[in-house]
Amino acid sequence: MAELKSKPTPLYKEVYDYILNRIVREEWQEHDKLPSVRDLANTLSVHRLTVFKAYQLLKDDGKVYVRDKSGYFVQGHAETREFSSLFEKKSRLSEIHRIPVTYQFSQALIDPNLLPNHYFSAYVKKVFDLYPKVLGTYSTIQGDEELRATLAGYFFKRHGLDLSADELLITSGAQQAIHLIAQLLIKPRDIVLLERPSYSAAIEIFRSQGAKIIPVDITKEGYDLVQVEAYMKAYKPVLFYVNPTFQNPTGYTVPAHQRKALVELAEKYRCVLVEDDTYFDIYFEKEPPAPIFKYDSEGMVVYIRSFSKYIAPGLRIAAIVCRQPLMNHLLTAKSLTDNGSPLLNQKIFLHYFTSARMQQHLEKLRIALSIRKEILESELKNTGWEWTSPDGGLNLWIKIPTSLDTNELLSKVLENSISFVPGIIFDPLNELQSYIRLSYSFINEQQLREGRGSSLIFQKIILDSK
Repeated sequence: MAELKSKPTPLYKEVYDYILNRIVREEWQEHDKLPSVRDLANTLSVHRLTVFKAYQLLKDDGKVYVRDKSGYFVQGHAETREFSSLFEKKSRLSEIHRIPVTYQFSQALIDPNLLPNHYFSAYVKKVFDLYPKVLGTYSTIQGDEELRATLAGYFFKRHGLDLSADELLITSGAQQAIHLIAQLLIKPRDIVLLERPSYSAAIEIFRSQGAKIIPVDITKEGYDLVQVEAYMKAYKPVLFYVNPTFQNPTGYTVPAHQRKALVELAEKYRCVLVEDDTYFDIYFEKEPPAPIFKYDSEGMVVYIRSFSKYIAPGLRIAAIVCRQPLMNHLLTAKSLTDNGSPLLNQKIFLHYFTSARMQQHLEKLRIALSIRKEILESELKNTGWEWTSPDGGLNLWIKIPTSLDTNELLSKVLENSISFVPGIIFDPLNELQSYIRLSYSFINEQQLREGRGSSLIFQKIILDSK
């Protein structure tokens, strides 16, 4: 059985982190008055002495100050750090994405030239012909009923999921879906299980809600279910966020027998499984196992299916699938966020999604991405680096020699107009120093092939570093 942590973080330190996180997110801005010790203790369900110790430590660290008989206030920015550790990874990832380079391996996005841009104009015209008042009409909070009914039928035909349109909520991308679920289910100091490594935005979303993250290792064989059960039993997590199909960043796929067993554990320990299924259709040969949601019989799985990556990123269409009463609570959270995703986007997506051209697009896309993956793997075969070739998705998760520093390597390759993402950005423990993620979906074949440019530069840097 996996060894559990023997030195939990002191409770007052967790309260300290919760307060500091909200300050960094500017929910509490400089010179704002903070909640009283009594009020915050009631909100967090902790003893007042715990909150008092947290406030005192924040004061000692220059994050807050005290006004006599008035309480605690946020310190001015000149006296606080510009960024906390919570946002260092996120800021750095955004910074990497913003750097213009020739060989773009950091973006887990599909080359726009592989998307059906030319044909979308016809579907846009069709939507305006069918719904002439679409620009003057809001969507319902839950999403266009026609689209939800169509997706419910699609999920039944594709995966055998018995759904009604009322069990789907349309969101503006998977990240918004994760955020809504986190807002609804997580309170400060709640325990959340998270794959390690994991989607970096999910790490930040759960932390921003004040969650304490317990990482669960994911490997090419899937999860250690003994470890998962030990954690569920010991920590009583409110949810386990999983990305079991062509996982980001590793590309691993959890086998079907583990998916069924995971649902059984979730039901036994009353832990919600949040299944993020962003890459299901991006397989190269064999279709992956059915979603975890298929095995759910007690409403313990919340299923997120995004279509943004491979159909039309600009439309930002995703769906949350879950049972009642959770759906009604999610609708309330959605109404407080944006009162419904744009109707025009939903209608354009609907008519393209149901077209014959959509299937042609997917078949061509799978072939194109498979070719790019094979080219990149061929270019890197002499580097001595290690990876498991994925059966789908957009990324290679690569182990590099421990003698290489990923930060130094990134600096060198940026000088040669190459980018990648250091593995530490995907690690809730900030320890995966010997891994990098290379995305083969954004860079085109010509760039991959021309002069063996990218691989030669990588190999030169490796030789120089020895």
